[in-house]
Amino acid sequence: MASSNLAMGSAAVARQRGNKSRDWVDLDQTRRSGNTLWIGPLMVAGISGADWSDSGEKLQFTVSGRAKTNDVHVLTFLAKAYRGIPISLIDSVFGFVEGSPLYGGRIFEGAELTPRDVECLYDVGIGVRIPFTNHYAEPHEYAASAPVLEKYHRSGNAVIVTNDALARWIRRDFPNYKVEASVIKNLKSYDRIAAALDLYDTAVLPMDLSENEEFLRQIPEKDRITLFANAGCALTCPSHVCYASISKFNKNGTGELLCSQPLKKREMRGVVEFDLGRLQDLGFSRFKVLTPRQ
Repeated sequence: MASSNLAMGSAAVARQRGNKSRDWVDLDQTRRSGNTLWIGPLMVAGISGADWSDSGEKLQFTVSGRAKTNDVHVLTFLAKAYRGIPISLIDSVFGFVEGSPLYGGRIFEGAELTPRDVECLYDVGIGVRIPFTNHYAEPHEYAASAPVLEKYHRSGNAVIVTNDALARWIRRDFPNYKVEASVIKNLKSYDRIAAALDLYDTAVLPMDLSENEEFLRQIPEKDRITLFANAGCALTCPSHVCYASISKFNKNGTGELLCSQPLKKREMRGVVEFDLGRLQDLGFSRFKVLTPRQ
């Protein structure tokens, strides 16, 4: 398993990369040439998505900003953390921005994407996905978070949501966002996926479904489904008790943080990288990428 590169499936990598692979450099000096952005001598935008796929559907990746530190240029971070993915195929970066009681999934410890980061992402056509994935959303919390939503309200950005009421509020008040159903909703049946897509623009499916070819084959509207390209501890978690406890903790920084590891035995597989060539052949083109471990 590659530790610094995202493994994308041997067949897919061979046909998608072609002659486009290259080494990345850690330089923060940027300049423009037409519609192309450069970091030092390195072109980070301008590769056609068609060069990466022999199917009719262009691949799109949303990647994690979790491991980025504020002293690193966001484009340098993307180039080093996701070396297997051309910048032109990164649709968005998901991560915390300004504080809000609506964050979920992970403990909020401060912004992962700074305003400078966001502007640099916009400059190369990459959007931001805000993880408002808290289980619980009250009207006053939504009102308190409205300035954050207003700040990033533009076409190309998205909000990841678990709570259906929150999704409806955002749709009503901030129509330029795409609203994505979070993996935390645990959509593991066709009926639940269909119900989610009645409300949400797209839906992220549980990690383990990226290995369930029989189930995936029968899903309609595959262009609205986001699959995990790689996975961590949630892949084999039997209960996901952490999500609800983190939702409560992110309200005020207090409460018990729970994890199922000491409660229920499970196979620990580490970081698992799925075969994106196989998933693409099934008709999927949208993938969510966790930061590869270094």
